[in-house]
Amino acid sequence: MEFPEELKYTEEHEWVMVEEELAVIGITDFAQDSLGDVVFVELPEVGTFLEAGKAFGVVESVKAVSDIYAPISGTVEEINDDLVDAPEIINTSPYEDGWMIKIRMADAGDADNLMDAEAYQALIAEES
Repeated sequence: MEFPEELKYTEEHEWVMVEEELAVIGITDFAQDSLGDVVFVELPEVGTFLEAGKAFGVVESVKAVSDIYAPISGTVEEINDDLVDAPEIINTSPYEDGWMIKIRMADAGDADNLMDAEAYQALIAEES
């Protein structure tokens, strides 16, 4: 299982990569592995304002339906349209091709409140 060091993580198993004022968001390798085969993804529309801690989308797998939570507040700038036709990309490439949304952060400092890779690995070790 991968835990890229350059990413930030949430307790709800989302990851964030900060690129200047934009944040790229997806679900972690651990999350996709726990869900099993992803068969459907629902994402917000471009222009939607997301509030940190609130659900912004849904991932449906053969095992379960799970909400996806915004790790930080901001406005959706781009969604990964590839996931609409091929949601299984999340299973094969959760950190690269399987990104979900890019948001323009309302406050770049929000990312400082997220976990680093080491803290996230400790969290999932407790859950397992």
